[in-house]
Amino acid sequence: MKICCIGAGYVGGPTMAVIAEKCPDITVTVVDIDASKIDAWNNGNLPVFEPGLQEVVDGQRGKNLFFSTDRETAISEADIIFVAVGTPTKKYGIGAGRAADLVYIEKCARDIADMAKGPKIVVEKSTIPVWTADALKAILNESDDAQFQVLSNPEFLAEGTAIEDLHTADRVLIGGDQTPEGLKAIESLASVYANWIPRERIITTNLWSSELSKLAANAFLAQRISSINAMSALCEETGADVDEVARAIGTDSRIGPKFLKASVGFGGSCFQKDILNLVYLCEHFGLHEVADYWCKVVEMNDYQKKRFSRKIVNTLFNTVNGKKIAILGFAFKKDTNDTRESSSIYICQDLISENATVSIYDPQVTPQVIFRDLGETEINADGKPNHNVDIAEDAYAACKGAHGMAILTEWDEFKELDYQRIFDFMEKPACIFDGRNILGRAALEEIGFKTYGVGKIQP
Repeated sequence: MKICCIGAGYVGGPTMAVIAEKCPDITVTVVDIDASKIDAWNNGNLPVFEPGLQEVVDGQRGKNLFFSTDRETAISEADIIFVAVGTPTKKYGIGAGRAADLVYIEKCARDIADMAKGPKIVVEKSTIPVWTADALKAILNESDDAQFQVLSNPEFLAEGTAIEDLHTADRVLIGGDQTPEGLKAIESLASVYANWIPRERIITTNLWSSELSKLAANAFLAQRISSINAMSALCEETGADVDEVARAIGTDSRIGPKFLKASVGFGGSCFQKDILNLVYLCEHFGLHEVADYWCKVVEMNDYQKKRFSRKIVNTLFNTVNGKKIAILGFAFKKDTNDTRESSSIYICQDLISENATVSIYDPQVTPQVIFRDLGETEINADGKPNHNVDIAEDAYAACKGAHGMAILTEWDEFKELDYQRIFDFMEKPACIFDGRNILGRAALEEIGFKTYGVGKIQP
């Protein structure tokens, strides 16, 4: 068997690497139009940071795992073609700000129709709206040279644990037409995953249930985060501790403990995008009350970020004009270099709008990405895009001379810092705003810090 994956990003790269690792008899080729991205996969300087990914790629590259810009050859020779390209939220036209932009999906379908030879199984791996498979079929069926079956196989990976999630998936979902041909295609794909995933964890269903399940899963997870963040605001007003509240409700077997960690808000490429897509679908079908319900999950997330920014300004005597604020963490979560929809972006922008200087340190995010995300493209006299933005070489440099320090990503190394050293060279009163509740406040306050946590009793 030969597999081709169109898209060498956060989904396609890791997923195909693990398939190659677990299925040595299958040749896996990942293709992308971005030659620099393919070069990065081939030269070992991976464009995606995931714990364990480098080892898997290095172990399979050149054996049965290949990265190429030659889409035509890979598509024509493949038995199964995964489509793992981006489906960002539209920024133009009908559905702007909510609907998924399917321009890359359609281009893939047209390329497959033009380049494929012989029967193919086309697998939707990207997160897409319900009924996208119909659009794919309509384009693919115009081809005279190939017969296609379209399957939905959504990814349920968490960035930072993607390799572990792929190795020990709690479920693999495959949706297809409930026809003899569709069921045969489902079994072909299921047999690939069955090389390492127990059969009882491979769930098969119809196309529409599979497509909707991805949006529903992310919406439910985001809802839990927004729910505990809503409780965190109430905890701060009443003197309750949000971690104790989460522990109390998490022991209820009907609720469970996962995704009940209060923070500055969720980020990443999926949660907000998928909820907005779900909202657009509900509005399209006239389900306005349902759409309003899911809108509130996003609104609560935005409120949490704004609330944290206001806490910093209010604590520092209602002004941060001319003050330095150290920002520790720019990725949306630890163990990834992904910054999409990171809370850090919005909190930094809020502080910059108040004329604060933000000194940012993240162990995996490059300065170029940080400046891009903050919308800073013009170079000023000192050679930096913005005199209010500084990229620090480490956490200590970020904190030197700062009036306040905000932890916005829960990187493990931030727990191990020498906080006495940091206190000594910060402006006084030295304030720590722990947006992830990862530090021991009692020890910090003994040093002399003023500490502020999310959903914690405030000083």
